[in-house]
Amino acid sequence: MDEVTPPHAGGTPMTARPTRWQEAGWSGNYGKRFADLVAAGQDVDGEARLADTLLPRRARVLDAGAGMGRVAAALLRREHEVVAIEPDAGLLRQARETYPGLPIEKRDILDLGPEDGPFDLVVCVGNVMVYLAEGTERTALAAMRDVLGDNGRLLVGFHLRDLPPHARVYPAAEFEADAAAVGLRVDLRAGSYELHPANDTYGVWILSPARG
Repeated sequence: MDEVTPPHAGGTPMTARPTRWQEAGWSGNYGKRFADLVAAGQDVDGEARLADTLLPRRARVLDAGAGMGRVAAALLRREHEVVAIEPDAGLLRQARETYPGLPIEKRDILDLGPEDGPFDLVVCVGNVMVYLAEGTERTALAAMRDVLGDNGRLLVGFHLRDLPPHARVYPAAEFEADAAAVGLRVDLRAGSYELHPANDTYGVWILSPARG
């Protein structure tokens, strides 16, 4: 990929490209599935538990591509200040129905700019990276990098194989090369949100801005 990394991604023409998520067209099924799990009392907080361990108390967190809001809601319950963004109208409706009062905005990751920060942590999980519009991965990573505070970090997770429909295959080595290209370093790679060893099925990364 020879995309040029901008100083920040807000307002770039790439926001007009259809995402793989839009092409899949199944947001309603996804939102309802997780809403049903929440209503049944199932554990859907795995990502939020890991995020919480990376944070001081009452930290500021951005949930980028928040979906139906389950991670943002779990972090709010842990008394963090959370901003959630989600561009899909169906998922926004589901988030507001499942979690009334959740602070969630209709917004795309590519529209973020440094003025939206600083955040102690940006959470980008639930296969968000493999549903971006083609060729926008580095731009999205740069946008999330630009809203991090001085000691801020980025938590990313997605399937490496056995992907849902329309998601792209994003090999771990390619993702890490894209992260490095926009000035992010890999602090940790694991195979689950419980920090099992890295594997070729699922990838979880903790990233931070490269210094010096």
